[in-house]
Amino acid sequence: MTALPLESYLAGRWSRGEGVETVLVDPVTGAELATVSAKGLDLKGALGFARTQGQSALRAMSYAERAKLVGAVADTLIANRARYEEIAIANSGNTKVDAAIDIDGGIGTLKYFSRLCAGLGDARMLLDEKPVRLAKAENYQAIHLMVPRRGVAVHINAFNFPGWGLWEKAAVSLIAGVPVLAKPASATALLAHAMVRDVVAAKVLPEGALSLLCGSAGNLLDALTSEDVVAFTGSADTAARVRGHPNVVATSVPVNIEADSINAALLAPDAALGSASFDAFIREVVREMTVKAGQKCTAIRRILVPTERADAVAEALKAKLSAIKLGDPRQEDVRMGPLVTRAQQAAAFDGIRRLAAEAAVVCGGADAPSIDGIDRSRSAFAAPTLLKLKDAGGARAVHEVEVFGPAATIVPYRDEHDACALVARGGGSLVASVYGEDQAFLASMVSEIGPSHGRLLMVDPSIASAHTGHGIVMPQCNHGGPGRAGNGEELGGLFGLRLYHQRLAVQGSTDLLASLQAKAASPH
Repeated sequence: MTALPLESYLAGRWSRGEGVETVLVDPVTGAELATVSAKGLDLKGALGFARTQGQSALRAMSYAERAKLVGAVADTLIANRARYEEIAIANSGNTKVDAAIDIDGGIGTLKYFSRLCAGLGDARMLLDEKPVRLAKAENYQAIHLMVPRRGVAVHINAFNFPGWGLWEKAAVSLIAGVPVLAKPASATALLAHAMVRDVVAAKVLPEGALSLLCGSAGNLLDALTSEDVVAFTGSADTAARVRGHPNVVATSVPVNIEADSINAALLAPDAALGSASFDAFIREVVREMTVKAGQKCTAIRRILVPTERADAVAEALKAKLSAIKLGDPRQEDVRMGPLVTRAQQAAAFDGIRRLAAEAAVVCGGADAPSIDGIDRSRSAFAAPTLLKLKDAGGARAVHEVEVFGPAATIVPYRDEHDACALVARGGGSLVASVYGEDQAFLASMVSEIGPSHGRLLMVDPSIASAHTGHGIVMPQCNHGGPGRAGNGEELGGLFGLRLYHQRLAVQGSTDLLASLQAKAASPH
């Protein structure tokens, strides 16, 4: 694969920025794959083009018609899928399993929303609540409608899911009738660029409905208006800069954030060694630590177990993690590839050292592993690293430091009350999972730890082998979380359309409201 500058697709044409801002590399070999730059590009003009050309074309369509467009995007990606896998392996260090989560996850989300929203029919607005009477006169009532916003959806995506991150946001926005300007993370932009280029070439979307910015955001946020919306996925530090940008604040641009998350998996007190719940717990922790080399915002970072089982859990996890083969993901027997860049590797090692100040390292560590045929000075590998707390009550780093890599820490707990308190110290997370057989315990945990999370996976033996996974985001379910996770909400079936609509109370006569209801679809 030859290094080449990646162009941005703005205002209906492919444009190349000035110079080089970022070099994209193969994290196994260090080979240069491509460069990106957005310097000198007219971002204000690109937003204006999307607002006029893209918005007008999408607004002229019904929900069902826009859902059909999204289905055509998915079909285009399916036709080119083989190329995407090669790109994901080269630019992100993905194994085939990792690449499938990203590529097929994006395609599957497009297909899901295309099918779901076809049911909204010819409507162009959504009915949020039925009429309510406002006065003694029965003829005077009110309804709540949701009407599509008139601006552009600016999607700023993370480096770990350049495919899924692009399409899970775009699917909902396009069906809502709001054009998309997507900015993938520069380090892994190759996949998003290839996908958008194929969709543009296929001419399945109106001009201006989909734009792509490869490179830095530059003055993009300066050019937003109150009609636009921002959906951001990434670090809490960058999220704070986006949310606090002077123009975003001054014009009250809606911002949805999905940021840091120190997710937990909890083994219930009744889950005995060798039970279906215990085995499901061990299996899921190992999977979440190693799939995509732990580079998932939903990955398990804290492993909560009853104090009396902490050593047994540590031994079981160590045995399985030690058997994971690291290496070049192009090799069929490799189970885990590298982190995406050496900068991410350095950040992961720094985080592991911070955790190790309060915990014992069971396996792995903060040094690059030796792998046959791999140059440690050019690659970005990290070994699966398991730590175990010495003092669960006094430790702080485990609840505050998110290592975005293959690392997790065993946190022993005394009882149910202690477990809930420890989980809550994460400050708000995207997801937690609980493994046990006592239905009463599982139900109580939902109410106790639910306020700290956007999603809970409750695993009993009946679904121990059937569930979709702690870290897999399903389009039917809410994705987001309170507190440090960003306090955002995405997906969740038709609920995901809300971000791209203005909720509107309409007061008037029963005849007028009846005519509006006839033109609206209900998302409920």
